[in-house]
Amino acid sequence: MRLIRLLVALLCVALGVAVGTLNPQPVTLDLAFAALPSTLGVSLLVAMLLGAIAGGAMLTASVILPLQRQLRRARRQIAVAPASAPAAATPVAPDFRSDA
Repeated sequence: MRLIRLLVALLCVALGVAVGTLNPQPVTLDLAFAALPSTLGVSLLVAMLLGAIAGGAMLTASVILPLQRQLRRARRQIAVAPASAPAAATPVAPDFRSDA
């Protein structure tokens, strides 16, 4: 698994270098209070990075945090349940075989 992660990371770095070197045109990003001179490749990479960070933050807020809260609540219920209830018998699966 570490090897796969390393290969994916190296592939991303190589793609970033390729995008940066293939887009050397100068651009100026005007933010109304500041002007940031840069190259097109760097601007593209920064925009993609900010998009990935924003997407990860939205995923965390909308999916991961509610699931963690639900898991914490379930673990608390499991920790309390054995102390208050006797052990349940093991359920028996129904037998659907016909004898005829």
